[in-house]
Amino acid sequence: MTPEFLEVGKLIDLETPQQIYEAGRGIQEVYFPINAVLSVVTEMCDGGSIEVGTVGREGVSAIPLLLGATTSANESYCQVPGRAVVITSDYFRRLLSADDGFRNVLGRYLQAYVNMLGQLAACNRLHNLYERCARWLLLTHDRVKSDKIALTHEYLAMMLGSRRSGVTIAASTLQRAGFIRYARGNIMVLDRQGLEEASCECYAVAREQFGPLLGKIELTKE
Repeated sequence: MTPEFLEVGKLIDLETPQQIYEAGRGIQEVYFPINAVLSVVTEMCDGGSIEVGTVGREGVSAIPLLLGATTSANESYCQVPGRAVVITSDYFRRLLSADDGFRNVLGRYLQAYVNMLGQLAACNRLHNLYERCARWLLLTHDRVKSDKIALTHEYLAMMLGSRRSGVTIAASTLQRAGFIRYARGNIMVLDRQGLEEASCECYAVAREQFGPLLGKIELTKE
């Protein structure tokens, strides 16, 4: 980060389900998660919703801005609480115009993000809920850099596009296997290798896409 970025950027704490931007409204701020995870969600006509993308410390909330838009058809909110740096969308655009290194890094992130959207569309169609649950937990584990993930079954069901009862069964199966422990809205990762074995191939694809941006997995026990 440049000194100017640090002067203009503000370090904040995000809580669930704090809104990042609304569908159809101008995007005013850009968030760079540190250990928070953001969710991009599509609302259906019947009131249901499904996650279509996530953003962690590998990226930025400003996907629509990177594509030249000022609004999004989707909404975004904080999925897993944590810290982030926030700047105005105007300053973000100025940085893109003035800083080639900044623009190139975000271009690589955008390519990885788009590639993952296609992979996850196939994942949701072809892989079972148990595998997808393990994949989602592994990616979140990477992003929060902690074995403890603050998340309810209700939110996990929305993220996976499934009924809460199905997610409860999948999470309970992972817990019985000794891979995780779930209690009071928190999931504790106990056996990461076990989760990797339980996951579908899509986690490995995600790590390949985002690996340089996520960096080495270094966890802080809580």
